[in-house]
Amino acid sequence: MSEMSQVTVWITRTARPGCELDFERALHDFVQRSLSQPGQLGVHVTRPVPGSGSREYRIVRKFADREALAAFRASPDYLEWDRQVCQLTEGEGHFEELAGLESWFTPAGAVLHPLPRWKMALVTFVGVYPLTSILPRLFLRLLPGWHPLLVNIVVTGLIVGSLTWVIMPLLSRLLHPWLHPEQNVRTT
Repeated sequence: MSEMSQVTVWITRTARPGCELDFERALHDFVQRSLSQPGQLGVHVTRPVPGSGSREYRIVRKFADREALAAFRASPDYLEWDRQVCQLTEGEGHFEELAGLESWFTPAGAVLHPLPRWKMALVTFVGVYPLTSILPRLFLRLLPGWHPLLVNIVVTGLIVGSLTWVIMPLLSRLLHPWLHPEQNVRTT
């Protein structure tokens, strides 16, 4: 299983007034049962802030790949849970799959809020620009006898690897207050 094939989804459900405890129980029981299904990499539930008046629950699930996600959504356990909670929630749940860039900007265990695409593009530019400016020149000097296409393959691999495991996680941590300003607001 590679990190590139992993799929992250988030589901938003709003409990009906007075059904919050029943929804919580049903969700807890379902999560416990569902984690034993093949291809499950974890689940994170964000509950409404006490006293906020919100009844919105966010459920973030990671799957090994698209096949595991499809099997999960077609499983009798999921279908039964979905049927059961329809009586406890308002409307249907909102289901969204995170794109590759969005998953870079989502710290582990974080409450997921869709980021403006312009912020993701700007931070990605900040991460990509220095790498694409420096690495090609450096490697053309280090490997003068290599064919330019081979140098390009090496440089592209280094850029992608650096972005995935070093640069983007670092930038998303450093710029977290700007990327996720709603998490910086303290409730009294």
